Amino acid sequence: MYNDITIIGAGPAGMSAAVYAARAGCSVALIEETVPGGQIVTTNEVNNYLGFINIDATELALKMAEHVSSFGIDIKYESVKSIDVSGEIKKVFTKKNIYESKVVIIAAGVKRRMLDVEGEMKFRGRGVSYCAVCDGMFFKDKTAAVVGGGFTAIEDAMYLSNICKKVYLIHRRNEFRAEGTIIEQLKNYNNIELVMNSVVTSIDGDKKFDAIMVNNERQIELDCVFVAIGMEPSAQFITSDIHCDENNYILTDENMMTNINGVFAAGDIRKSNLKQIITAASDGAIAGTKAAKYVKE
Repeated sequence: MYNDITIIGAGPAGMSAAVYAARAGCSVALIEETVPGGQIVTTNEVNNYLGFINIDATELALKMAEHVSSFGIDIKYESVKSIDVSGEIKKVFTKKNIYESKVVIIAAGVKRRMLDVEGEMKFRGRGVSYCAVCDGMFFKDKTAAVVGGGFTAIEDAMYLSNICKKVYLIHRRNEFRAEGTIIEQLKNYNNIELVMNSVVTSIDGDKKFDAIMVNNERQIELDCVFVAIGMEPSAQFITSDIHCDENNYILTDENMMTNINGVFAAGDIRKSNLKQIITAASDGAIAGTKAAKYVKE
């Protein structure tokens, strides 16, 4: 099946790109593997997306999907297996179909690395979070833990220390991977307790999350835990022709164009300094607009 533009991923970036491309008069195929919303649906509430002081995360994702639908775009719920962007007509292969188009926008997002311990999925979005900036304010004056030893984990712990009454920073080694300057800053926070040489072995609670178990021997009572052990792009279908950085994040110019004409990337899957709903939507707006211009030219 042929459309002017094929978009891979129906998170904020992909849905924003779809709206802007459709408004510019292009036909759009929007492909999503699971549910619309991307990383939005891994949290519970959103209070940092402009225009919504506080909104249920699923509700926000559904509002975006409804906006897309208002332009006559039906989200295709399929898994992308591979792409061929070598010719003028690009091809996206799923298990069921081949989507052909003049332009492909890759907005497949990222996958949060998980702890893979008992209770994690049960309390995901209900005490277990993967974004301190997104969800920290929901736990004001509560007790929190951050799991991880890199730059992001330490930054998250310091960020939460200004919101929460107590923060545990749990790391599996006896030293941090982050650079020395940020380690020195960490020492200035009196309400951060370091828990070194420690691994979270379970996330506990009955109907409500209330504790984590560390090294199968120490239980720490908490209101929330933030997992900061890294992310990885959903890049399993990306060909070697598309330039990426050392971590497989796609490299683009300011117009979201990759090194291949007619191939754009937007949102968390591209290399960027900030990964938030609002920046993903902005990326998508740029990609959709520039992709439509490319089609017409």
